[in-house]
This record gives sequence, C-alpha cells and structure tokens, in this order.
Amino acid sequence: MRRRGVTVILGALVTALLAAGVMISDLPYVVLTPGPTVNTLGSAQGTEVIQVTGAKTTSSTGELRLTTVNVQSKVELVQAVQGWLSGKDAVVPRELIYPPDRSEQQVQEQNAQEWKDSQTSAETVALRELGYPVQTYVRKVTPGGAAVGKLQENDVVTSIGGTAVTGPTQLTELVRAKPAGTAMAVGYTRDGKAGTVEVTTKAGDDEKKTPRLGIEIDTKQPHPFDIKIDLDKIGGPSAGLMFSLGIIDKLRDEDLTGGKVIAGTGTIDDDGNVGPIGGIPQKLNGAKAAGAKLFLVPKDNCAEALRNAVDGLPMARVATVDDALTALKTFTSGGTPTPCSTS
Repeated sequence: MRRRGVTVILGALVTALLAAGVMISDLPYVVLTPGPTVNTLGSAQGTEVIQVTGAKTTSSTGELRLTTVNVQSKVELVQAVQGWLSGKDAVVPRELIYPPDRSEQQVQEQNAQEWKDSQTSAETVALRELGYPVQTYVRKVTPGGAAVGKLQENDVVTSIGGTAVTGPTQLTELVRAKPAGTAMAVGYTRDGKAGTVEVTTKAGDDEKKTPRLGIEIDTKQPHPFDIKIDLDKIGGPSAGLMFSLGIIDKLRDEDLTGGKVIAGTGTIDDDGNVGPIGGIPQKLNGAKAAGAKLFLVPKDNCAEALRNAVDGLPMARVATVDDALTALKTFTSGGTPTPCSTS
C-alpha cells in the first residue's frame, strides 16, 4: 500500500477515535428536563403529602400540583444535542447549577435545607390565612433593662406606641424610630389578658447608643393541631406556594380547586410573598403533561413564561399567596385570572 493511502487511513482512524471520545466524554453542561409533578392534596409513594392531626380536614375533587425539574448532571455529546433540539429540555452550563466553588453534594445539601425552609414558611403563611397569626413574644427580660418590672417572659407584645406589632423586625424598627429615653406605650397580652405599660427606652452599649426596650424577643404561632409535610427526594424552595395552598385547602371547607387540576410554582416567604424560581419552561411542560388547566406563575417569572408558553395551558400572574387564592377563586368560578404580562 502506498504511503499516502496509509496516511489517509490512519488519519480517518484517528478522527473516528477522537469523535468517539467526544461522544462518550462528559461535557461541562447539564440538561434540564420536566420533572415529576406532585398533588399536594394527595399521596406520593403511598404516603399522604400533607398530614394534619388534631383537626378535621376536607377532601378536594381537584388537584394542586407542585412542579419540578430534573437535572441530568452527566452529559455526553449525544444527550446535549438531543437537549438542544428538544422543545422541552434545556442545556445550560454546569456552573449555573453546580458553582465551581461548591461540590455537587454541597449543592444538594443546600437544596435540601431550602426545601425544609420552604415548608416552614408555607405553614406559617397558611396558618395566618386560616386565622392563626404569628405572635411576637418576650423570650427574656434583660437584667437592668428598661422593661424590668413591667414586662415578663412569655408576654405577647401586641403594639408599640399605638401601632400594632406584626413581627420582630417591625417591633425593633418602632423602638428605634425614637431616641433613647423615649417613653413608649407597650401593648401586651399576658395569660390571655390584654394590658398596656409605659416603658422608657434606654441607650444600648453600642457606639450609636441604640434605643432598647430591654427584652429579647422571638415568635410563635399557636394552633390546636399539627401539620407535617412528608415528601422526600425533592430539593429547593420552589414548592413553597403550592404547599401553602395545599394546607389551606385541607383545613378549609371550601374546595380551592373547583374539581380542576391546577399546577404552579414559586417560593414563599413568611409574609406570603411569592418569589421567582428556575426551570419555568420545564415546569410548564410537566404541568401540561399532568393535565393541568391553569398554571400559577410568580410575577418575576412572567416574561420567561410568556416566551415559553405551552398551548392549552393558561397562566396566572401571582405576587402573593392572596393573589394565588384570588386566581383560584376567579378561575374555578369561570372567570379569567390576572394573566402574565411583561410589565
């Protein structure tokens, strides 16, 4: 065989081997695909998702489905190409999901913690909606502080200077709004009885001489039943909104679903604000496959949702849990909830 022929054959062989290596080598990308949806009003793997003990619960004729995204962390060329060509999947740089300064395990641990925190906030919001407010109470009276002899441990602080207290942060802001040495009327509840006492704030030991009441505070939310969310192997905070709606639906006589399958996503904070999440295109497709008739979209995700709209799946814009409840009531009554918009 001539030398040129041998060179061509060797060149083709090397090219084929290199191509094969690329085909089976992991690429610096991950593929996002529609994940499973879970009915928060039903069961998963034989276990009720939202469990309530000590109170009567109701059954809905419809479903409230949280949506998820699967992350394929090891991606070869063929899988990447399939993802790029898919209308449902997304191929994104690996560092967007797994930052280079954290291991995959660390990211998973963070997601697991955010998952737990979202459940706590969902319960807080739902309970407040059901008539069980968050209370700010005195955990400890500081020795030598302004409140000695006036407030006691476990007193629930209800107002400062005539302004109702809605949480620890607001209480602190009300106290610090006036200079140290200001006499403030502090409303409280002790053993179920309401009272008011005048407390003159004292300057703290810090450089700014911050005015202080001389109490350490914390929060509690008394309610005569227990709530447990039993759902594993899902991470991140994006199910908060749907958990909150699920708890409300179970403990109210009213059926929020109207017999329809409704899906959604969004973080929730203790004040009931719905925050943006990732993976909207995949979640919309997952919801459609699950038979959803409406999708609740966080306000800040609306622009992306509109770019990836799925035929036959209307979307409602929500910024708070109250928005979501209004959207459900409107939709199940035959109306059109506030739609997503780019503004």
